[in-house]
Amino acid sequence: MKLLHRCAVITGGASGIGEAIAVAFAEEGADVAILDIDEAKGAAVVKNLEAFGRKAYFICCDVGESAQVRSAFAEADRQLGGIDILVNNAGIIRLSRIVDMSEQEWDLILRTNLKSVFLCSQQAAQRMIEQGRGGRIICISSIHAVLSEPKAGHYTASKGGMEAFARTLASELAPYNITVNCIRPGAVSTALNAHLYTPAVKQATLARMAIKAIAVPEWIAPGAVFLASDDSRFMTGQQLTLDGGYIMDGSLPLGVTLGNE
Repeated sequence: MKLLHRCAVITGGASGIGEAIAVAFAEEGADVAILDIDEAKGAAVVKNLEAFGRKAYFICCDVGESAQVRSAFAEADRQLGGIDILVNNAGIIRLSRIVDMSEQEWDLILRTNLKSVFLCSQQAAQRMIEQGRGGRIICISSIHAVLSEPKAGHYTASKGGMEAFARTLASELAPYNITVNCIRPGAVSTALNAHLYTPAVKQATLARMAIKAIAVPEWIAPGAVFLASDDSRFMTGQQLTLDGGYIMDGSLPLGVTLGNE
């Protein structure tokens, strides 16, 4: 029960990694408010969380729209009785070469994946500072914050921007005992991206990875529990990479090593 009596807000918590984090938080004793646009899925997740004996609420919110975010955080604060943890998880991905990308598509990705982090972090931080008991802000980034991803330039820009923003926010909030960290998932199959993992993509991805598996959201959630708990009290402005060894693998393809004939 590492999060007992903590109150958490999770954006995009109606499915995927956000849902897995919400469940893990409830298992550890937290009360949870989910901000999402999918009311049906959100209600189902809330029902699941309540089975753990925790308070759980769904608040319909477009996290890229400032007025909705202000209203949603006021409601979450009222329902939960405070906000101790924010997980900036909401995000989308689209595929388009940069030379063909529309301005509207660029704006949609940056609005959903990056502007939302600013809007939600600002609302949470203001409340955490006023409460005077510290807090945790966790941003769900991606290994593609530091790796290229052809046909997803807007997505990589949003994740790189998220990490840069999180570092500055961590500096500003440290005097208030509020930590800010990012999780960098690697290959994770969710409803958002399952259609992208064709057999050819899976084969190529696994060939690159040290741990030969495509993750499920439940493998990422424990990292969020760690960053939300007192176990991470001395960590801020950092990235926790959960990618099966994807980034660190610098080996040559086809099993070739230096010195091979």
